Amino acid sequence: MNSTVALVMLSTLLAFGSLPQGAGQSNGIQGEASFRNDGQLVFIKPSTSATIKMINIEIADNDAERTQGLMWRRYMPEDDGMLFIFSTQEPLTFWMKNTYIPLDIIFADRNGKIVSIYQDATPLSEAPIPSGAPAKYAVEVNGGFCATYGINSGDKIVYER
Repeated sequence: MNSTVALVMLSTLLAFGSLPQGAGQSNGIQGEASFRNDGQLVFIKPSTSATIKMINIEIADNDAERTQGLMWRRYMPEDDGMLFIFSTQEPLTFWMKNTYIPLDIIFADRNGKIVSIYQDATPLSEAPIPSGAPAKYAVEVNGGFCATYGINSGDKIVYER
């Protein structure tokens, strides 16, 4: 293949390989938004006050960020997650539209008590994932995270920006 053909092919790939709308900055993987480290979140066993696991979190605390969530991302390190903060405590419903990573979705009330966990949500599914109880927070972590670390309903979350 000559250099002119290679250049035309590369130009075509770049022209048609644009990022999905709203995908954010690149992590070096086309279409993948960069992780923004906004703070840390700790999972705690309330019976012993023992730390179960600490993760870095990206915080989604406005409508635009909550709507975007982890859409378009194809990878998330084990020690990262996204914390969704809502202004009021109420029943919440999530979905996995345009989300490629299987996720555990953890719902917590205004006191940080985990009220429910939906494990291994199916990527790209538009099926509703309800909290099952009023919640003010939702934490998205990689699928299997809760089983791996023994995180259950009744445990607590505490975060710091």
